[in-house]
Amino acid sequence: MHGIEAKAHGRRDSEIISNPSIIQSLFFFHARQNPARFLAMESLNRRLPRCFILLSFMFLVVDGQFPTTLEGPFKPVTVPVNYSIVGQVTSLPVDKNPLLRPTVEFQPEQISLSLSSNSSSVWVSWITGEFQIGDNVEPLDPQSVASVVRYGVYESGRNNQAIGTSFVYSQQYPNEGLESYTSGIIHHVLVTGLEPDTMYEYQCGDPNKTMSGVHYFRTMPSPPEDYPSRIAVVGGLGLTYNTSTTISHMVANHPDLALLVGDLSFADLYRTDGALSDCRNCSSPQTPLQETFQPRWDHWGRFMQILTATVPTMVIEGEHEIEKQADNQTFTAYSSRFAFPCDESGSTLYYSFDAGGIHFVMLADQYKWLEQDLSNVNRSVTPWLIAAWSPPWYSTYKEHYREAECMRVEMEELLYTHGVDIVFNGQVSAYTRARTLEIKPLMIMEFLIGHFELPVSAYERSNRVYNYTLDPCGPVYFTVGSGGNENNLTLEHADEPGNCPVPCNTTDGFMGGFCGFNFTSGPAAGNFCWSEQPEYSAYRESSFGYGILEVKNQTHALWIWYRNQDQYSTGADVIYIVRQPDRCPQVYFYLRCRKKYRIHARKRESRGATRRYSEKRRLMHHHT
Repeated sequence: MHGIEAKAHGRRDSEIISNPSIIQSLFFFHARQNPARFLAMESLNRRLPRCFILLSFMFLVVDGQFPTTLEGPFKPVTVPVNYSIVGQVTSLPVDKNPLLRPTVEFQPEQISLSLSSNSSSVWVSWITGEFQIGDNVEPLDPQSVASVVRYGVYESGRNNQAIGTSFVYSQQYPNEGLESYTSGIIHHVLVTGLEPDTMYEYQCGDPNKTMSGVHYFRTMPSPPEDYPSRIAVVGGLGLTYNTSTTISHMVANHPDLALLVGDLSFADLYRTDGALSDCRNCSSPQTPLQETFQPRWDHWGRFMQILTATVPTMVIEGEHEIEKQADNQTFTAYSSRFAFPCDESGSTLYYSFDAGGIHFVMLADQYKWLEQDLSNVNRSVTPWLIAAWSPPWYSTYKEHYREAECMRVEMEELLYTHGVDIVFNGQVSAYTRARTLEIKPLMIMEFLIGHFELPVSAYERSNRVYNYTLDPCGPVYFTVGSGGNENNLTLEHADEPGNCPVPCNTTDGFMGGFCGFNFTSGPAAGNFCWSEQPEYSAYRESSFGYGILEVKNQTHALWIWYRNQDQYSTGADVIYIVRQPDRCPQVYFYLRCRKKYRIHARKRESRGATRRYSEKRRLMHHHT
């Protein structure tokens, strides 16, 4: 035992907490073990030193018992609305740090890390130079500044160098009165040859002009036995004081990886002159282009650097990232500003990656790609399978209720048959934990342009569920779209009197079409909504916050959802997600077998075969 830890060993918690010297010794001892975490904590510590020291210590001494999904399904819980936090949505001032651009010319800014499809590589991204507004501007020359990352193992010198690419992008509006935007120079550099679970230090920029300060990051551990210690998950961030609280709390919890589940900067809520739009989306059939304020992306990137320069951050698009412009281009800012592990998918809108013993699938609109990706997953290497996309399937809030139903119908069985363990959704600006359910991919259609609605800002967790039915082998769904938002919290539920939407108004804007029919079985049979909180909804609450997932081993993962109003104390919703690989494979084999049977049955039918039923029984018996 280290001397510092021994100093605290054997003392009561009250004695340790009341002794500042022991707290500070433990704080700095563990900071030395992870300088990247120390860097993030130190930057915030200038404002709230006592809270951060106590929080760091709290994770060392707290040991409690938490419920597990094995004890479910749980009785639905709705947390009463705390009206003291409702209506407090104010944007951060753009004329103050950290939103101000650097004063040194070509100083790297908006620095971010993201994982590669290769576990021994990491992307480093940043921007240099100032954006330009107007129609007749001369874009900055990407060749005028180098894209260099100098790096090395922590305290061993930055003796390695990687060189990448650079470019600029434009957001063009042909309509008179709308100001077009041209970005600063965006740099993406792939750093290769990294060792697993190792601390690195790096600088980025142009050695002949200006380099950034020194930043740190830790690579992902090796599968299948090791996992990232903490994975932060949030959606609907925006750039408000609520966002600031969310990110400061998140950084204080020292994540090793961050997932941002759609709706990032909310630049589309602002006109090109920077004023808040009074129509939320000023596109129409006559003016089909969506007006956005692109500099808000730059403000957002500077603000987020406290997290993204140290913690690999993976993003997936939401409806606020569409930003349709001239020539029908969409997702330009989103696809340009971030680096993605999209070697296999070939798209920034859907991709997958591994982090230790976890395989992540970031979904969009490609069923065939998803089917192939899931078929290639080796559960002996990556036992955990986690999916994420923006629009929730199992949210019970009135906003966007069952609006992704066509996506669910198309994709849910595929995710279920491959044994997806956890699903993260955003967009609903509230929190919900659902019981395990199935998932399908996000297909963003023209419907969204001109049909923009407020996101659901709330939290919800489901029980394990599949096709609206409680199922011990279904995924657990988390709706985490309440990171900060540019709107207010979502308060109303579809199951409350007078809140059930009209079914014909729930056209699926993500995949097109209409799939929101009345339930045909269960307590809500014959109705479009339940008359009470559905049994698949385990916990829901309208509060701003974020979640932390701690995967402990091949079968247990601890989920904690933190509310902003709770400061740095305990989580509001805590549960262990427990995998049962010895129980659920029978279900997966059966469904795969059923699919295989259908294919063979069609072939036999074309040849006039008549033994379909007996063949199905034979296949089922063989696999069960």
